[in-house]
Amino acid sequence: TYLVASLRKGFRPKQVAHARLQRLQRAPATVVAPAARARRHVPAVEEDADEGPGAAAAAAPAADDRKKRTARSEARIEALLGHLQPTLDATLRRAERKLTRTKDEIDAEAEDEEFGVAAAEAVEEEEEENEMEDPLDAPLYNPKNLPLGWDGRPIPYWLYKLHGLDQAFVCEICGNQTYHGRRAFDQHFNEWRHSHGMRCLRIPNTKHFHGVTKMDDAVALWEQLQEKQELEQFKAERDEEYEDSDGNVLNRATYEDLARQGLL
Repeated sequence: TYLVASLRKGFRPKQVAHARLQRLQRAPATVVAPAARARRHVPAVEEDADEGPGAAAAAAPAADDRKKRTARSEARIEALLGHLQPTLDATLRRAERKLTRTKDEIDAEAEDEEFGVAAAEAVEEEEEENEMEDPLDAPLYNPKNLPLGWDGRPIPYWLYKLHGLDQAFVCEICGNQTYHGRRAFDQHFNEWRHSHGMRCLRIPNTKHFHGVTKMDDAVALWEQLQEKQELEQFKAERDEEYEDSDGNVLNRATYEDLARQGLL
């Protein structure tokens, strides 16, 4: 507790250990005696017992020995602190967490200590499974009948309006199939369903019929295209040209009529 409190006040571990050693050296005999009986304090106690009344003559060597022992103790403490530094940091963090915990966290820790960590982990796993299963098992709230996205949930309404999915197009050639959105409607003219309907009407599925969804309109447009193609086709009686002696250019039918009448 003293070590943790000192570390929290901003002291370095080496300063805290040195201060602790100095406190033990200045402590009265009633405090040092129980600790001196420990195994790690026996050599130091024996060395102190060897000093008697005649030690005044050897004050200087004794002072040097004390400095050496102090330096040796500091080196040992510093080495031990290097090994114990992670433990000290963890102890400091644990003490700070205890000061900031709430009542629920304290009760949870007491429950873990009473029933064991395994039971708490089992409860947490069960809660996680319930959280993962609830969104999938819950019924979908989709009053506007929006299409589903990649996650199985209805797409946002603003995205539904952005793509024009509120507009419905019915194609009679495809068997009264309904397409939502202009993009899907334009793409379906190149799909197999519309191509099959056009083949059933014996009409080629060309770009002239893009946007035509009624069977009657498709048939009427096909007849108009056929008439136009017939007019554009080459006919010898109409398109062959002849020139008379005066240099006049005549078509074949006119030239033959004038020739039969002897007017050329």
